[in-house]
Amino acid sequence: MYRIKSLYLLVAACLILVGMSGFLKAQTPMSSGQSAKPTASVASEPAPLNYEFFKEMVEPIYVRKRPGHARCFQCHGDPRIRIMRLVHLPHGVTTWTDEESRKNFESVKGVAFPGDLDSPLLVHPLATEAGGDPAHTGGKHFQTKDDPEWLTLRAFVMGATLPQQ
Repeated sequence: MYRIKSLYLLVAACLILVGMSGFLKAQTPMSSGQSAKPTASVASEPAPLNYEFFKEMVEPIYVRKRPGHARCFQCHGDPRIRIMRLVHLPHGVTTWTDEESRKNFESVKGVAFPGDLDSPLLVHPLATEAGGDPAHTGGKHFQTKDDPEWLTLRAFVMGATLPQQ
């Protein structure tokens, strides 16, 4: 019984010392010219997905013709598609209205996770050899992570915005 009480007292003393050391650090006066810095690093939130960047830079990727591949909107505009469903474009039309683009943006947010380079938007259409996953049944549109269109999608996921006019 004596050992258990001693162990509890030792643990309590350690907890008090740890708490006091944090308190003492916070109370240490700063010399002039020093600024207060937090003692623990706090992860910043990733930048949110930007609609204007999506509309101007990402949507054109979905209508671009690539040799040997269907255009993204041809499959993702099918009403039976549930993942990243894009608004259907009639034959010969290659742009969406602003209202349709906003719907597309909301749908793409389901596969583009801000700051996450493992977002399905990035890994599904990327060749497996380049780090993509085998899940995209619509083909591997990007053979490397150096592909300009893949880099545009990456920039979107990382929160890129259009330059100020």
